[in-house]
Amino acid sequence: MSALAHRRFLKMHGAGNAIVVLDLRGSTATVRPEEARAIAQDPGSAFDQLMVLHDPVSPGTDAFLRIYNTDGSESGACGNGTRCVAYAMLDDPAMARPAEGGRLTLETEAGVLGVRRVSERAFTVDMGRPRLAWDEIPLSEPFPDTRRIELQIGPIDDPILHSPGAVNMGNPHAVFFVEQDPDSFDLARIGPMLENHPLFPERANISVAQVTGRETIKLRVWERGAGLTLACGTAACATVVAASRLKMIGRQAQVALPGGELFIEWRADDHVLMTGPVALVAEGTLAPELFDSAA
Repeated sequence: MSALAHRRFLKMHGAGNAIVVLDLRGSTATVRPEEARAIAQDPGSAFDQLMVLHDPVSPGTDAFLRIYNTDGSESGACGNGTRCVAYAMLDDPAMARPAEGGRLTLETEAGVLGVRRVSERAFTVDMGRPRLAWDEIPLSEPFPDTRRIELQIGPIDDPILHSPGAVNMGNPHAVFFVEQDPDSFDLARIGPMLENHPLFPERANISVAQVTGRETIKLRVWERGAGLTLACGTAACATVVAASRLKMIGRQAQVALPGGELFIEWRADDHVLMTGPVALVAEGTLAPELFDSAA
């Protein structure tokens, strides 16, 4: 029997991003890719990202997070999911641990994230510094300037999308800026092609963004390993950084995604802060039979 059988989970939303929080602290259990896929395929526990809490690794941190996409692949960071984890660790009767002043320090494969509560159901996450060099994103070939890289889809003389900005915010991102409504693009068709483009050796999150004002952006995202999503926090962060580098906006913006809005600030110290809501949808228990095919 899987070590995950009968484990309690929380199903949550972060600006529409479907999140499942699973607490494995105090145990040696881990989640295998096939187990993550099995959890994602069950309607009661379906997710965009699975946030798994493990005991802290580095001194001064409250937990170590492993983050899984629906295809079982791991993600370096998930801002919307991190806010949901913060809510669970502060408010859920089974998962909560004492924390001073509503602040937590969470560690992921991408680094350490500071989280603070700003209201009952909203949190700010310090997503760290963006990585902007071509080999940090990473790209498969050198680009001295990643504000716009050579990539397009469609006819060479009339491409559908072209010249995205490239940013790593814990995950690789390519952000295409367009003048028309992002909803007018068939991202469900375009996204998979670009996610798996040879230019992205670790695949990439693909965003289509429309700057609608000096501090407002409309955004749609095809998420690496998860597909078309209602929200993606790291994509919102990457988009604000990419737009700011092109002088399209200042260093902050309200980003409107299909599932809700996120406020992103790229501070002078180079850290990117994301503020947004969380919602508790349900709690449940992982049935043993979920993992029959993953044995």
